[in-house]
Amino acid sequence: MAIIIAILVAYILVAVGIGVYCNRKSKTVTEFVLGGRSVGPWITAFAYGTSYFSAVIFVGYAGQFGWSFGVASTWIGIGNCLIGSLMAWALMGRRTRVMSKHLESSTMPEFFEKRYMSKALKICAAVIVFVFLIPYTASVYNGLSRLFGMVFDVDYSVCVIAMAVVTAVYVILGGYKATAYNDFIQGIIMLIGIVAVIGATLGSKGGFFEAMKQLADVEVESGTLAGMQGGYASFFGPDPINLVGVIILTSLGTWGLPQMVTKFYTIKDERSIKSGTIVSTVFALVVAGGCYFLGGFGRIFITGESVVDGKPVNGFDSIIPTMLESLPDILIGIVVVLVLSASMSTLSSLVLTSSSSITLDLIKPFICKNKLDEKKSLIIMRAFIAVFLIISVVIALNKNALITDLMGYSWGALAGAFLAPFLYGLFWKGVTRSAVFASFIFGIGATVAHLIAKSCGVLSGTICGFNAASPVNLGAAVMLCSLIIVPVVSLITPKLKKEDVEGIFSCYDKKVVVNQAEAITESTETV
Repeated sequence: MAIIIAILVAYILVAVGIGVYCNRKSKTVTEFVLGGRSVGPWITAFAYGTSYFSAVIFVGYAGQFGWSFGVASTWIGIGNCLIGSLMAWALMGRRTRVMSKHLESSTMPEFFEKRYMSKALKICAAVIVFVFLIPYTASVYNGLSRLFGMVFDVDYSVCVIAMAVVTAVYVILGGYKATAYNDFIQGIIMLIGIVAVIGATLGSKGGFFEAMKQLADVEVESGTLAGMQGGYASFFGPDPINLVGVIILTSLGTWGLPQMVTKFYTIKDERSIKSGTIVSTVFALVVAGGCYFLGGFGRIFITGESVVDGKPVNGFDSIIPTMLESLPDILIGIVVVLVLSASMSTLSSLVLTSSSSITLDLIKPFICKNKLDEKKSLIIMRAFIAVFLIISVVIALNKNALITDLMGYSWGALAGAFLAPFLYGLFWKGVTRSAVFASFIFGIGATVAHLIAKSCGVLSGTICGFNAASPVNLGAAVMLCSLIIVPVVSLITPKLKKEDVEGIFSCYDKKVVVNQAEAITESTETV
């Protein structure tokens, strides 16, 4: 225990120290929110990856979906790598950086305002960001506190509050640069930690092949393969249809999440985009692939009386902590810092995104009528970081809330509302304001309706093989539908002024005049 506490204290001191150091470099709004748009490739890539993966993935998703799909849950990590990282950087990285700088937008709501020339869109987007990032933040607290409770035998509420205080200190002090530098350190810890934990955990069951043999002996409990052995050790698992829903939500969802997209705003130069694409993709493969792969073996660690009606007695969120209980103290210490690193990086990104949106997109232009200077803006932004954390802590103190449900509704609402308008807005001049509003209304409306219906017990059964009550499947469906709604509505609603749109897209077509290298060419005339 002394070793674990020493590692934890050292880590927290480093995080806070970085916040103090970066405080001197966060004197303007742009520096505080975007790091002055001068962040290098490795820092940006690690900031993207560590914001992507947190205790929600390691404790909640890896545990529940590893239990449901077996080792086939590794496909979720592969999808996160290829779709959520590689394709996101390749398709959106450069265009987001160029257009956001051209429009001088610091937040996603501000991008919507200037891209579609509508203050109403900015207000709606800012409210959506603030409201629906809260349950995601609560799910991060939930996952981390369960692990801390297992290791230190500390009350759940104490873990939640302590986590919020540490995060608040270094984010309020140092802003984005403190977050990014901490993300780099946290990312290295995550890479090393996940490899060590997988090796030690499977080693406790006799190694990879023995663990696979034991998993193959477990009978599938439901679905078309019920009663059969080998389903949880198979290539696509016992339920490939619902597996697809998880892959879509956790992979495609990053394209519309404000805390992820704004990482592209901070990119320093063209070289950083190419390097960042490679680094973030490898990071996602190791961390996400490793987490879901580890979770796939949950059924050989939780057996007998610990399982009732096909589910762990202590809930899905207890699976990963239970798997780690038998590890040596030094590895437990690594796991604690691993999950703390992943969680703090995500939390810092969430609170910074939310506070900047509420300050820059609501308070500054509408309440203070643009008379808010840099110093006052920073004070208000830091105050809202504290407000956001307090609200999310109150929600997180309900420890019975399932991590996957909290994250499913949060990602479904945010990505369902923002993904299509943002993505099409980078590439297509024909997107209309009405289409953006339609996407906002559909994304939020469908999410809220599903939440109410599920709470009332209305949803049950399957639709085309998909679990209708699953917030994860709901989020995936909303995102895919929004990709259809936006172009359809754009084709039948009034277009933006052509000259305005051309001015926005001119950032991609700047002409450069250079000296001609060869002025004398071979004559084709004969003498």
